Amino acid sequence: MKNLLFLTILIVFTCSVSAQKQLTRYVNPFLGTATLWDSIDIGYKPTHRTWGAEVFPGSSLPNAMVQLSPVTQFHSGSGYQYEDTVIYAFIHTCKGHWNLCHVPLLPVTGIVSPDNYSSAYSHKNESAHPGYYQVFLERYSVNAELTSTLRCAYHKYTFREGESKKLIADLSKSNEKVRSWEIKQDGDNVFRGFQQTGEKIYFYAVTNHKIKNIESLKENEKEISVVNFIDEAKPLEIKIGFSFVSIKNAKDNLEKEMLAKSFAQVKKEAAETWEALLSKIKVTGGTERQKGIFYSTLYRSFLWPALRSDANGDFTDLKGNVVNKGFNYYTEPSLWDDYRNKLVLLGMLSPKVTVDVIKSLIDKGEKTGFMPTFFHGDHAAAFISGSYLRGIRGYDVKSAYNLLLRNATIEGGTRPYITEYMEKGYIPEKDIENPKIETVATAGVTKTLEYAYDDYAVAQLAKALNDTSNYRMLMKRTSNYKNLFDPSTGLMRGKLANGEWIKNFDPEFPYYEYMYREANAWQSSFFAPHDPKGLVGLYKSKADFEKKLDDLFSIPWKGVEAYNISGFIGQYCHGNQPDHSFPFMYYFIEKSEKSQVVLDSIMNHFYDLGKDKLAYAGMDDAGEMSSWYVFNSIGIYPFSPADQDYIISVPLFDKVEFNLEGKNFTIIKKNKGRKIVDIKYDNKKIDGYFIPYDELKKGKQLVITTKE
Repeated sequence: MKNLLFLTILIVFTCSVSAQKQLTRYVNPFLGTATLWDSIDIGYKPTHRTWGAEVFPGSSLPNAMVQLSPVTQFHSGSGYQYEDTVIYAFIHTCKGHWNLCHVPLLPVTGIVSPDNYSSAYSHKNESAHPGYYQVFLERYSVNAELTSTLRCAYHKYTFREGESKKLIADLSKSNEKVRSWEIKQDGDNVFRGFQQTGEKIYFYAVTNHKIKNIESLKENEKEISVVNFIDEAKPLEIKIGFSFVSIKNAKDNLEKEMLAKSFAQVKKEAAETWEALLSKIKVTGGTERQKGIFYSTLYRSFLWPALRSDANGDFTDLKGNVVNKGFNYYTEPSLWDDYRNKLVLLGMLSPKVTVDVIKSLIDKGEKTGFMPTFFHGDHAAAFISGSYLRGIRGYDVKSAYNLLLRNATIEGGTRPYITEYMEKGYIPEKDIENPKIETVATAGVTKTLEYAYDDYAVAQLAKALNDTSNYRMLMKRTSNYKNLFDPSTGLMRGKLANGEWIKNFDPEFPYYEYMYREANAWQSSFFAPHDPKGLVGLYKSKADFEKKLDDLFSIPWKGVEAYNISGFIGQYCHGNQPDHSFPFMYYFIEKSEKSQVVLDSIMNHFYDLGKDKLAYAGMDDAGEMSSWYVFNSIGIYPFSPADQDYIISVPLFDKVEFNLEGKNFTIIKKNKGRKIVDIKYDNKKIDGYFIPYDELKKGKQLVITTKE
């Protein structure tokens, strides 16, 4: 009897420990797939669908080549929108930026046509977990299950008994313009081919059913390929290897990663991979909702940049040459978006990936003479400098620095108008009589502010590499942001080449590329993360600055509708990146408790919006929006990502265990209040609100004491 009791206790304990380790159960891959329609959530009455994160719910591993996901509408963000009612295909690459969506496939039965093959589906018969997606296709009575490895996709389709088994390959479609494509049968159980958009992706597929033939169906200008299978009394399984180099490499990737494994084994290994990553941050306390959002956003933070090199190390470089340099080659990060936080988080949890991402950027830069960027600004500077200062090594830092220095000093590269910026200390704008949201000009205010910060980032690298003369030159330029501060409005304002202010100035009206980049004056005027005290000093007093910040978070949005700009607290816009550091500005006038009110409001309201509670306030932008939540919910944030310091706030959770380079540093929240009264690290009081990364790496305890 005692043995039976002991065995029962052991089983219960084992099950309890096992359940505690399954952090993947908190992840909801559908979070961020819904559209925002409610004017209260958005901030205006929408006339078109408003982005609610634009993420995909399908299967992928961290920073993988393959993202295997359903498409409900091509040319729409990730291709999946929760409110849609039909599925067109399952695609194999995805980011959430209206591109990719390579190699669309769909299992079908019966007679289909190029114009009519999509299937209805219901969310009641749809599920997703990290590394797994499932949906029942109502038109064909097919249960589709998907899982994946780094470079391979596994499709499992359970058909109704007696139905013909077919697979549509609509290679003329993707979220980009398709230049050419090909699909061919290669033996009884293999089909292979490629699809070329901006880049060429090759595939090699092995099926567990014999292939009868591959036929081409044409109707008007549309053409699809149909793979017909000889019927067998078991689910149809298709294992597909991918490569951006060759079909041979696609086959090699498949053989190395998936070919000998069952669907259940691949699914299990995918879940274990995600569990290992999520387990690097363990939280205690908080609500179930907060834990769900936390682990969902942590998961979402590690899907981009994406792998582009093969298992043997081959990749196609920027000039189209196939090379092998002994590291994993990645796509460019979404630098304008995610340099602010996501790439810092990547460096903390996946330093090896970070090293290879930097190597990839250097490789691209050495082909063009300039370090690449994404969308706007020159924020590889903050990413690489901050990574170096946090101790991430293993790449040619001198080459990276030389490329960044060229960006900062030579016209024709990554920084448009750099000559005017150097000569005038700002980038002039045109005085346009009736500017509209879509007006395109220099975006001179945003560029000036961002270049000043980028100068600071490169300067820190110059200092670390003992380049004193360039350090001094760049540091002089870091104050250029002040040249566009208009004392009469207390905001950053466009300036003409002759030094006069733009006359037609409405600080509440947003522009995509006139004076400001995807923002208005309010959403741009508090950006100087390298010099927040200098920014405060532009005002007559701290009280004046506080009043201006209060106005930022209280002046109502006037109802202007613009893509990418939604989710407001006053004029502050959480649905886009430019002002994501602004809530912390109260810290620099000794009013951190006011910052906390804003931070709490953002975390509480903007990450599970809409009737289905599945929308963000705006685009996730390759994980930036998600990483913002991850950092702020645990109480540290990279306020200036080019530096190694983190600003401290009040966590949502009572305890956070963060595995950093094999050591755990712990964050403890004392009391239930939301105002910080004391901060200690390793039992030593911290003066101020910043803690260096070098301290966190020691693996000690950060205690944040609060009161009401």
